[in-house]
Amino acid sequence: MQHLKHHLTRIASAAEKRVWLTALVAALVAYFLFELTGEVLEGETRAFDEGVLLMLRDPSDPALPVGPSWLTKMMVDITALGGVTVLTLLVTLVVVYLALRRKFRTAIFVTVSILGGWGLSSAMKLGIARPRPEVVQHLVEVTDMSFPSGHAMLSAITYLTLGAMLSRLEETPSLRYFFPLVAVFLTLLIGSSRIYLGVHYPTDVLGGWAAGTVWACGSWFVARWMLGRPSGR
Repeated sequence: MQHLKHHLTRIASAAEKRVWLTALVAALVAYFLFELTGEVLEGETRAFDEGVLLMLRDPSDPALPVGPSWLTKMMVDITALGGVTVLTLLVTLVVVYLALRRKFRTAIFVTVSILGGWGLSSAMKLGIARPRPEVVQHLVEVTDMSFPSGHAMLSAITYLTLGAMLSRLEETPSLRYFFPLVAVFLTLLIGSSRIYLGVHYPTDVLGGWAAGTVWACGSWFVARWMLGRPSGR
């Protein structure tokens, strides 16, 4: 009995540490986002942004990206993973999976959380209204505003939220980290592709990552409150 109480105390302590660590990360990233947004609005990041974009282009012709032609094609494919069509399909499939597992509350929570994040992304773009980069040619078609990067923010919101929710369902300790790690990897790839393709400044992508991370952390907190701790933890 004493051993069981000690074991439960260790589990509770580990869970509490995760909560505080997540809260600290969310607070630091939110502060970074606030400061970055202010710098962007004041035009303080322009030299850095344009310098990075030009560094990724041929010095003799800014319309040509550095690297082989297959790299550009690969970046175009990668950037599609952060598009609304792919993300909508992915979320739909995950929600269906959760429903089939009779995790109806989790399915509803995932849907509401991700759609809310997407709405926030659109509101931030309209509110800040930063024009797209003009220093280099865009390698894919774009139409809306630039800050924060929608692909970076939506992929962070979607993949990080799904990674956290799916991790809650995994009972094998070593596999609980698989979904979050894949989510982070995809989010970083997608955001980087937007810079390479010349459709976003680096600070657009940093802002998108930051906003998406804060939203995903908030969703994790709400999930713990609404859905409770996963069984077995």
